Amino acid sequence: MNRNFSYYVLIFFGIILFQSETIAQNEKPTDDLGNVSDAFQENFFEALKQKGIENYELALKALDRAEIATKEHPENLSVICFERAKNFAKLKRYDEAESFFKKVLETETNQLDVMEALYDLYYIQRDYEAAIPLIVKLIPFDEDYKEDLANLYHRTKQYDKALDLLDELDVLWGESTYRDALRTRIYRATGNSDKEIENLENKINNKTKNEKEYLNLIFLYSDQGNSDKAFETANELLKEFPKSQLVHLALYKFYLDKDNAKEAIQSMKVVFKSSNIDAESKYKVLSDFISFVNSNPQYEIELEEVVSLFSEENNSKVYETIGDYFLNKKKKEQALIFYEKGIEKDNDNFSLIKSTLLLQIDFKKYDDASNLSVKALEIFPAQALLYLINGVANNGLNAPELAIENLEIGLDFLLDNPKMEHDFYQQLSIAYQAKGNSKKADFYKKKASELSYSN
Repeated sequence: MNRNFSYYVLIFFGIILFQSETIAQNEKPTDDLGNVSDAFQENFFEALKQKGIENYELALKALDRAEIATKEHPENLSVICFERAKNFAKLKRYDEAESFFKKVLETETNQLDVMEALYDLYYIQRDYEAAIPLIVKLIPFDEDYKEDLANLYHRTKQYDKALDLLDELDVLWGESTYRDALRTRIYRATGNSDKEIENLENKINNKTKNEKEYLNLIFLYSDQGNSDKAFETANELLKEFPKSQLVHLALYKFYLDKDNAKEAIQSMKVVFKSSNIDAESKYKVLSDFISFVNSNPQYEIELEEVVSLFSEENNSKVYETIGDYFLNKKKKEQALIFYEKGIEKDNDNFSLIKSTLLLQIDFKKYDDASNLSVKALEIFPAQALLYLINGVANNGLNAPELAIENLEIGLDFLLDNPKMEHDFYQQLSIAYQAKGNSKKADFYKKKASELSYSN
């Protein structure tokens, strides 16, 4: 066989050989594989087949047989070693995989596919030190690996090398979001916020203006406690981008700190209306808004208004958040209004359902509680609390049979909750009393009484 025996050629011919039924087993092959025996081909392709169906141990055994069959042609050992390495890697026997990858590279120096496979192996093991010299060899094949090298420098805490390489790549290829994020991680890891600020200031001064970079600079100034510089930068951003929505993610906070409620609320409303600002950021602003209104209740009307400013897909969570606010303020009626609006948007939120049902029972809205609990049980059929609330609602509606049916089912889902068990028995007693079955009513009343004494 030729020294440059190709693994890919083997695969190609392997497909042909597996499909063919005309090659005699004792006949010397006449294809382009070179000087290889039938036994070698048979076992090597058996190994490929077993690896393909994830039988890696069987693949390794087939490779052992292939090695025996190729003793007269040691030049074939590299392709066997390569296959062994890949099977060991699949079995997570990484030391053995590394050993065989290296054996291939001893004879097939700078073989691209082998180096790439070994690099993947090092990365899986987080052996970044070992990966660096290998990635350096891969860069001549593909310069994209330079970004991998910068990342490896970062992971091995060679921060200066990483930053130098990132700067070099920005000059060669232009800036990228990935490299900017990596550079930021390095600055944060080294605590070099001054250098990060300098970098952002240079970008803002030397190139086309970018809202995100202004914002990053604003937040960096804020982290340093330099609120005046942060506010100044926010106003510069607004001057450069008069229609900017992102700038209000910073401005509302400055206005709150300066007790400028009017401007703060205006900025918050811009954030809530924006389709360019993600939901997580909006909820952070909402949380700050609620904290502000908690100390300044005269702005509660504005809090209620913000709900309509959120996009449809976010309304449920917003309604629940504002409902929680009013509940904590013991304004139950307003809380229920927002909870019920949230349910209209999302009937698959158990915490929202629970809060709504408890207040509906509190306000004796039994029809609503009965209907909502029935719908909720279709989604959460193992929640004992829903059966209990349904029982309470039906007792309130003078429907004892429905109450009994759901209460008895709910008891089967009750797990080590004496307080709730007491409530189940109490409601069963009420239901049987309403049905005219005093014996059963007394039975459950006694069970409730005994359980309550034990708590």
